[in-house]
Amino acid sequence: MTDPSTPAVAHAHVESFLQWMTVERGRAINTVISYRRDLVKYEDFLLSKKKTILTVEEQDIETFVKVMQASGESVASTARRIAAVRMLHSYLVSEDLRSDNPSARLEGVKVPSGVPKPLSLVEVESLLSATTGESSTEIRDRALLEFLYATGARISEACDLNLDDLDLSSRVVRLFGKGSKERIVPFGRTAEECLRTYLGVAGRSNLIPDSWAKGSDRDAVFLTNKGRRLNRQKAWHIVRDAGVRAGIRSEMSPHVLRHTCATHMLEHGADLRIVQEMLGQSSAGLRRPTARAYPWPAQQAVLSAPAWYVNVAGPVSGPVCRTGLLHPVPSWEPQTAVHHCLHQAGSQSCPTAHQVYLPG
Repeated sequence: MTDPSTPAVAHAHVESFLQWMTVERGRAINTVISYRRDLVKYEDFLLSKKKTILTVEEQDIETFVKVMQASGESVASTARRIAAVRMLHSYLVSEDLRSDNPSARLEGVKVPSGVPKPLSLVEVESLLSATTGESSTEIRDRALLEFLYATGARISEACDLNLDDLDLSSRVVRLFGKGSKERIVPFGRTAEECLRTYLGVAGRSNLIPDSWAKGSDRDAVFLTNKGRRLNRQKAWHIVRDAGVRAGIRSEMSPHVLRHTCATHMLEHGADLRIVQEMLGQSSAGLRRPTARAYPWPAQQAVLSAPAWYVNVAGPVSGPVCRTGLLHPVPSWEPQTAVHHCLHQAGSQSCPTAHQVYLPG
């Protein structure tokens, strides 16, 4: 009879937990990958102590945390490992695999606020103008930078982007966020032009390999110079290097662009709930506005303009700003504003808070 406390049996429970995280909790693939990596370290530590997740005691977990902290890893990494261990042991108790939870009294690690400083409009223009070469990779990098700023997409969402997720004619993109939640996000003319250039003969076509290493790479929008799907690490370097070329002194990362996109929209009067929806963030605790909003593509049959929110009586017309939102000229009495533009067509700052209104 198999000993239920052996490392092999214990590891099988870890795999069941990770599957539960994916299927039952709907956690994003990258989150599950991070948890797997954290729990492998945890299991290795327990193995060195001749323990498993089924026999570990509270003091063992406390020692594990101290070892992680002494290794010089970041506070955020330690906090994530603690969260993974806590959730694993809660799962074991819920599945009657353990009668006690040795991590129940484990104190968390306080993570400093990670909200980055947003770029100014001048810095954004410098960043987006920093990549002007004509090589295929430079055209790709320019398209990636414009896409990240125009949509506020997470870097993982940009890397996971497939060709059939883009609708360039309507200037909208389908993104899959945390927990594989789908949303439709607009983008402006500048991003569209950069993407068209990249997807043309001078860009992505030159990055296609003679044979695909993975079948899924064939559908990827952003490719490496070896014809592989662009990964997060490479994309992070692209953004960082562009920041260096632009002379931006603050730390540059894809998340800075995402935060900058959101900040600029809010500074120009955008509704917080709408910005959260565009970025795929939770809007829990916010009051629903009184205006009726119709996101893409629910009313696509009546649309002829690439607006994110539209009048049910017909599309609103006007010049398109960089974020893909319209500068409308409503013909009816306005009620609650549900969105504002960020930029005029091109790259100039919008001089006024143009609003999209919906009838009540």
